[in-house]
Amino acid sequence: MQRSHLFLPLRLTLAALTLSVTSYSAAAQIAPPAVPAVHKHIYPEISEAQTDVNAALQQAAKEHKRVLLIFGGDWCGDCQVLDINLHDPSNTDLLTSHFVVVHVNIGHMDQNVELAAKYGVPLKKGVPAVSVIDAKGKVIHAQATGEFADMRHMDPRSVNEFLTQWKA
Repeated sequence: MQRSHLFLPLRLTLAALTLSVTSYSAAAQIAPPAVPAVHKHIYPEISEAQTDVNAALQQAAKEHKRVLLIFGGDWCGDCQVLDINLHDPSNTDLLTSHFVVVHVNIGHMDQNVELAAKYGVPLKKGVPAVSVIDAKGKVIHAQATGEFADMRHMDPRSVNEFLTQWKA
């Protein structure tokens, strides 16, 4: 019986180690998915925004689609993640069938601010920020509270839900 007391510290140490490993494994399983380290050139020159919007409106009218204005910049990690999610196979058909996409370069939150305001997007709430407009330029929906501004921590399915909700 006294012998079992000799092994008590060893048993406690093993129990603590097991608990630590189990806790670490559980935490690793619920951690958000890793964001791919991609830095893609998505946003065109700042000066091209209005021209790109006009061309998209014409295309949307011909194809009976809506225009998806995505305000952001290449420097923005959440903008990169949104682009990855938009091009996910689960979204590609939905995107190309119902939307004409325009990426609007906002510089470092100081360019194309008037365009963002015109389409109901307050840049101060964060980017990426999306406005859905019809072929006549009427705002159908604008993200006024920065819904995608934390895209790297969001469920990628939220993009599919958004596209489904606002498709033409």
